Amino acid sequence: MIEFTKMHGLGNDYVYIDCYSKDVDLENISNLAKFMSNRHFGIGSDGIILICKSDIADFKMRMFNFDGSEAEMCGNGIRCVGKFVYDKGLTNKETIKVETLAGIKVLKLNVKNGKVETVRVDMGEPIFSPKEIPVNFDRKPVKDLKIRALDKEFKFTCVSMGNPHAITIVDNTKEFDIEKYGPVLEIDEHFPKRSNIEFIEIINKNNVKMRVWERGAGETLACGTGACAVAVACNINGLTEKKVSIELLGGTLEIEWDERTNHVFMTGPAVTVFEGKINL
Repeated sequence: MIEFTKMHGLGNDYVYIDCYSKDVDLENISNLAKFMSNRHFGIGSDGIILICKSDIADFKMRMFNFDGSEAEMCGNGIRCVGKFVYDKGLTNKETIKVETLAGIKVLKLNVKNGKVETVRVDMGEPIFSPKEIPVNFDRKPVKDLKIRALDKEFKFTCVSMGNPHAITIVDNTKEFDIEKYGPVLEIDEHFPKRSNIEFIEIINKNNVKMRVWERGAGETLACGTGACAVAVACNINGLTEKKVSIELLGGTLEIEWDERTNHVFMTGPAVTVFEGKINL
């Protein structure tokens, strides 16, 4: 039997498992992720997130997508990690460090009436090197990468926030057929480790609309690392300021690329949906 908590950040939902204070059998995690994430036969989510002990930070986060693959980071997911550990009394600190496969992230917890409402995450520095993103391209930064998918050609800017993102502008995000083009672009030969694909619409210098096709999960209601990558990509192309609101299907994230530190900061909500136990 495994105890779990269902949580979401702007509708980007995950099943959270406490491996920090409880002994949990972690064999076959990939299969566990696929089972729990299934919206018809399981709990239903975009994936699962394990909260573990860390030798180098306050906590460690491991994230597995809907398809069972392990991912480096999730911005919406890590905000919920902050809420989980504070609300459940695993820490009383309002600033914590969380180890991820994309490095250590610093979270500032905004607490109201003893519960975390929003979290500001230091997402670190954006990565522009094609080899590190990774993307098959011969120039840095990766701009004007043209890829043909089915009947349409797209022009991408690529950025890593610890995981790969490819950003392209479309005329209308609401009417764009993401189910048609997303899965084709995710596995394009330019992306050796596949890629998260962001389709964006520029509203003005401070506001951008975004839909995302997430690697290993399909379209989700929000993607925190994706929103950060979008803010950076838009800025280096002269389309937005360094502080921008990113409107996703699940709500809005506030993103700021700090000139002094070169770090990207993301602020958004974290919500607990329900808790339960599941027999395997």
